[in-house]
Amino acid sequence: MEKKFEMDMTSGSLLPKIIRFSIPLMLSSLLQLLYNAADVVVVGRFVGDTALAAVGSTGSLINLIVNVFMGLSIGTGVLVAQSYGAGDDKRMEKVVHSSIALGLIGGFLLTFVGIFLARPLLQLMGSPEDVIDQAVLYIRIFFGGMTANLTYNFGAAVLRSVGDTKRPLFILAATGVVNVILNLVLVIVFHLGVAGVAIATIVAQYLSCIAVIVLLMRATGSIHFSWSKLRIDLKTMLQMLKVGLPAGLQGTIFSISNVLIQSSINSFGSVVVAGSSAAANLEGFVYVGMNAFYQAALTFVGQNAGAGKYERIRRIQACCLGCVITVGLVMGCGVYLLGNQLLQIYTTSPDVIAAGKVRLLYLAAPYFLCGIMDVMVGMLRGLGTSLVPMCVSILGVCGVRIVWIFTVFQVLHTPESLYFSYPISWIATAIVHVVCFGFVYRKLLRSHQSPLTV
Repeated sequence: MEKKFEMDMTSGSLLPKIIRFSIPLMLSSLLQLLYNAADVVVVGRFVGDTALAAVGSTGSLINLIVNVFMGLSIGTGVLVAQSYGAGDDKRMEKVVHSSIALGLIGGFLLTFVGIFLARPLLQLMGSPEDVIDQAVLYIRIFFGGMTANLTYNFGAAVLRSVGDTKRPLFILAATGVVNVILNLVLVIVFHLGVAGVAIATIVAQYLSCIAVIVLLMRATGSIHFSWSKLRIDLKTMLQMLKVGLPAGLQGTIFSISNVLIQSSINSFGSVVVAGSSAAANLEGFVYVGMNAFYQAALTFVGQNAGAGKYERIRRIQACCLGCVITVGLVMGCGVYLLGNQLLQIYTTSPDVIAAGKVRLLYLAAPYFLCGIMDVMVGMLRGLGTSLVPMCVSILGVCGVRIVWIFTVFQVLHTPESLYFSYPISWIATAIVHVVCFGFVYRKLLRSHQSPLTV
């Protein structure tokens, strides 16, 4: 790998490096989000509100199915960052090849899960009758690209953990253009509807996968990938599971709570479902803007912890929290204030726009609270502690939302009362994460142990 793409996070000024690391990552995430946004926009404008609801309502179910494996890619990132900071090239080589192998195997398995369980799971969610057939079709085609999706994310996690956030951005910029063009051609010219946007997405995913594998094959040093070395190292996989499995389980349980919320949204009919789907896509752009600083916290803490430079970790925390609050307030409030104009990108229906604007008020405007919560999770995982944030998040986020659905929402039964569960859960969980981080950090300082050995 060329040194110009790497970043030593263990020395020098932190804030400029965090910003330089985060901006390409933010843009990469925005482009990746455009895959689904392009799907939603094209079907909303050229097929109809029912197709919009069909595509938009699949997000929580897709996340439910894939989040365990996506959590393992977080484990990959932490292990690579810690090994890079410690200068342990042998360990990094094992992590790279084990993670790519897991991506290929996991993607193959998830393809079959998505194809055969799509309809019963959507029925369990109470998907409206006028939506479910198109939603099933979209999910079945989408999961045909799951091997490429997971493999790309594992490979990109390796690159980002040594500071290379630029080349994943270049990959997604190119494949994002392909995705948008194919969306328009397959829907407008060939009239394939939701099938067309799903096909466009998986083509872009396979191109991204091929590109990241080529970069790793051409890399020099410990992150070089060779097909002859493709195997799962048991010890390395167990270390990845230690960090990544709690993160994946947390994401899966988050998705269960979101599936319950989506089921509650479905009870209000296709107009509210469509409005919520469009608003959720807009919120996604705010989220990935903030999520770049979660990734920065995880990677910078990982490298510095691996190098034993614990005195820099508090400064990383202050920089990442300051950045995420600023970005969250600017983007979240901006999306709400421009809500009518932005929602018109997805649909021309006044009723759908009005329904979407309600959601933006309760989720987009206070979204910086979610950013604070996520940065603290990244700090903990960067130290190699993944079980604590998993337990706290499950109780603080999922627990609050599920209890809310079965209590407050049952009494009021309005979209507003449902959406309000989000900011309440973010506040409660962020506070507990801050307390837990202080405890784990002080314990690590007292022990003077590298997170590679604990």
